[in-house]
Amino acid sequence: MASRPGPLAEMAMRLGLPLALLDGAALRPSRHAAAQLTNLARQNRIDVVHGYEWPSALESFAGPRLRLGLPVVCTVNSMYLAPFLPRSVPLVVGTDEGRLRAMRAGHDRVTLLEAPVDLRANAPDFDPGTFRSDHGLDPAAPLVVTVGRLASEVRLGGLLGACEAAAELAGWGSPVQLAVVGDGPSQPLVARAADKANARAGRRVIALIGALSDPRPAYAAADVILGMGGSALRGLAFGKPLVVQGDHGFWELLTPDTAPQLIRQGWYGLGAESRRAGAIRLTSILRELLEQPETRARLGAYSRSLVVARYSVERTAEAQEEVYAEAIARSARPSMTELAAEAARAGAGLLRHKAARAWQMWRGTATVDELGAPV
Repeated sequence: MASRPGPLAEMAMRLGLPLALLDGAALRPSRHAAAQLTNLARQNRIDVVHGYEWPSALESFAGPRLRLGLPVVCTVNSMYLAPFLPRSVPLVVGTDEGRLRAMRAGHDRVTLLEAPVDLRANAPDFDPGTFRSDHGLDPAAPLVVTVGRLASEVRLGGLLGACEAAAELAGWGSPVQLAVVGDGPSQPLVARAADKANARAGRRVIALIGALSDPRPAYAAADVILGMGGSALRGLAFGKPLVVQGDHGFWELLTPDTAPQLIRQGWYGLGAESRRAGAIRLTSILRELLEQPETRARLGAYSRSLVVARYSVERTAEAQEEVYAEAIARSARPSMTELAAEAARAGAGLLRHKAARAWQMWRGTATVDELGAPV
């Protein structure tokens, strides 16, 4: 395994996995990282290189693919697909919408592989321990939990709406409390929204917990989960009712009727409402859940049954092995002319992307990179 310093590398070390630390330069993709990957692949006789998101994919393409002829696979979990990704690189995506989008962009080898969940480590019988008391939460009041980095503009809008919804519920006399687990660049904005909501309610209805190395006690202590993507799936594993967060006011309660849509969209959605309208919708959803314990129990049981049937680690591992086997079987090296053309197309597209981002930053209009990675 090769990774830059960070949470993934720390997890690999805790698990005792072989780990090579890559160039930690802020600007990506990095030529030095591409060279490191080439050397690692050569020294360890690697059969296939798997990059996650477009910077790692380009580093793998520029290194082991171009220099050694090794097959490269790329997983794209971002909401957007980089238009300059080499089309000869097989893609793995997490949603059916992502698969269709990649195929429309000209990628002919696209595999839908939904994010797995460790169903033994994340289970309804996990003991939350002293999570509530450690963070000053009311042991008797219903607890809504959201877990994730406070970095994305997509996530930020939903969090601010959730703060409004918590304040609204408190104004109606609900004993609700919202725990926000995670940190990141958006933390000051979320903290101001939480302070405003707490002042409006006249009590602490929102608690900013910060990042947890192990967020399982938060999931286990929750009565309701708010989330998107992998965080949403993890909440399902604990047998909790789930309200899926998206962008532009999107909030949807997971039920047997809404499951097909949410699965297709990758546990995310794009609404057509303002944040305020979304907050009103979330308020209505939460009010019903918090007032009806039997509904929470029924939907929590459904959550667990869905994740067991569809998202086990074992099922995903088998599918991932098939992706590798196919990539190796179809890894005949194209001509140098074809490789040069792909490299030139990717390089030109990357330069256009970086130039556009630099212009946005200079004008002060840049928020978060829509392709999910730093410029």
